[in-house]
Amino acid sequence: MSTQYSLEVCAFNVQSCIIAERAGAVRAELCDNPVEGGTTPSYGCIRLAREKVNIQLYPIIRPRAGNYFYDEEEFEIMKMDIKVCKDLGCDGISIGVQLRNGEIDMKRFAEIMKLAYPMGVTSNRVFDAAPDPWKALEQLIELGCERVLTSGQKSGAPEAIDTLTKLVTQADERIIIMPGAGVRSSNIPSLLTTGAREFHTSARISSPDLVEHRNPEVLDFGNPVIADENELKRIVQLFPND
Repeated sequence: MSTQYSLEVCAFNVQSCIIAERAGAVRAELCDNPVEGGTTPSYGCIRLAREKVNIQLYPIIRPRAGNYFYDEEEFEIMKMDIKVCKDLGCDGISIGVQLRNGEIDMKRFAEIMKLAYPMGVTSNRVFDAAPDPWKALEQLIELGCERVLTSGQKSGAPEAIDTLTKLVTQADERIIIMPGAGVRSSNIPSLLTTGAREFHTSARISSPDLVEHRNPEVLDFGNPVIADENELKRIVQLFPND
C-alpha cells in the first residue's frame, strides 16, 4: 500500500485558498488575523472560499487571540460559527477549548463534536498549550478528532522532531498528527522522519501593495499577507511518491 502525504495551508484570505488548491494542497484552514495567530473568518469569506475551491475547507473557530479558555458568550459565538460552517458546506473545522488549568475541556469539546457532525474536526494548537501532551492526545482520540495540529509544544515544529516522532508513535493511526508552525520546504525532509504524513504551513509572504499613494504619517495600515505559491509547490514536490 502506498503512503499518502498531504499538505494543509493556513490561508488568511480567499486568494490563498485558491493558491493552495493550485499548488496541490488538499486542505485550507481558513483564518483571519495572521498577526494574532488566526481567528474566525467572516461569513462572506467562508462562503466565497467554499464557492471558489474544491479542496477541503476547514475554517478556524477561534473568537479571539490568546488562550483557549472561553467565557459563556465566547462559547456561544463559537457554536453559532460552527453552524455557519456546516450550513455553508465546509468539510470541517479547526478548533480547541481548554480548562483554566490548561487541560483539554472534555465537556465542551464533546459538545463541539456533536454540533459539528458530520463535519471533520481538527484540534488546533490548544494541544500545544496542554500541560501533559500525552494525556491530551488520548483525550482528543477519545473525543473523535480527526487530527491534531501541533508544533510538538515548541515555538515551531522543526524544533520538536523527537516529540513529534513520539506523538506519531503514540497515535498509532488512531488520530493524525499534523506538524505545523515554522514548516517550510527547507525543513520538510527532517519533519518527514517523524512518520507524519500531513503537514501544515501558511508559507505566507507580504501581499503586493497596489495603491500608488501612501501617507507616511499614518503607519497603522497593517501588513496583508498571501500564500507563496512557489513555496507550497516546493513542499508538495518533496513528499515521497512511494
